[in-house]
Amino acid sequence: MSGEVRTQGPGEQRKRAGFDNGKAHPARVYDVFLGGKDNYPVDRSAAAAALAANPRGYLDVRHNRDFLRRAVQRLTGRDGIRQYLDIGTGLPTQENVHEIAQRLAPESRVVYVDNDPVVLAHARALLTSGPEGVTDYIDADFKNPDTILETAAGTLDFEQPIALVLVAILHFVEDAEAHSVVRRLVETLPSGSRLVLSHLTEDLNPENVRAVQRTYTERGFTFVLRSRAEVEEFLTANGLEIDDPGVVPVHHWHPDHAAPVAERPDGAQFADLDTIGQVKYADINDVTDADINVYAVTGRKP
Repeated sequence: MSGEVRTQGPGEQRKRAGFDNGKAHPARVYDVFLGGKDNYPVDRSAAAAALAANPRGYLDVRHNRDFLRRAVQRLTGRDGIRQYLDIGTGLPTQENVHEIAQRLAPESRVVYVDNDPVVLAHARALLTSGPEGVTDYIDADFKNPDTILETAAGTLDFEQPIALVLVAILHFVEDAEAHSVVRRLVETLPSGSRLVLSHLTEDLNPENVRAVQRTYTERGFTFVLRSRAEVEEFLTANGLEIDDPGVVPVHHWHPDHAAPVAERPDGAQFADLDTIGQVKYADINDVTDADINVYAVTGRKP
């Protein structure tokens, strides 16, 4: 029997009203690059345009996801974190936060937050908890931190350390809102809590990432590229102590060269896949600094 699972928030009404499949959504575009199936042609079109602008851009997405794996392993296994608040979680895929954390500490409690009705529709798949732990899904917008915090308190103990996971979400939020929301979330966390953050930047390979930025802004996304100093400010401005090795390109954050690789189909079956379909099977361990446009960092609240 699986552990306790919950789904909270107003999204059931939006779910019944039907999905908006006429406009690409960041969570579903991300799902395309991870080889998922819960996306629409408009999302695949956005992903294909981004890949045309930066043919090895899938490495940003895949290495961003692998940073999440390593960060949760490290915080759970080394630092004793047993609670996670993952905002902008996206669609269920392999190695979700609760799977990683509960494999190491079965009693771990994880709350996911997103506001896409497709994510809501698959929340039950996302919420398959181990028997000793708890997982929860909150249907809420990042820009409503008080709603998130109030609802998450039904699952998480805000007297004990919590890891706040903001992986690949802040570049979809303008400065004023991004900083105010992060400040509100962090100020509520108890001492010993952590922030896990990744963010797209134009510091590293500006020509490639600016081309990708254009493809997304043309489709109506807010897309803010921030410098290393601007990413670091999300931690320093909120009094967080930055963990070693600091703000670094995502593939340099405690690499273990153990990124999972999907088993590739043989022969014609693989050849029949389009470029986006083939990305799922790429081995990302051949990454170079010229491929990556994402910073990663974690920090501790004193």
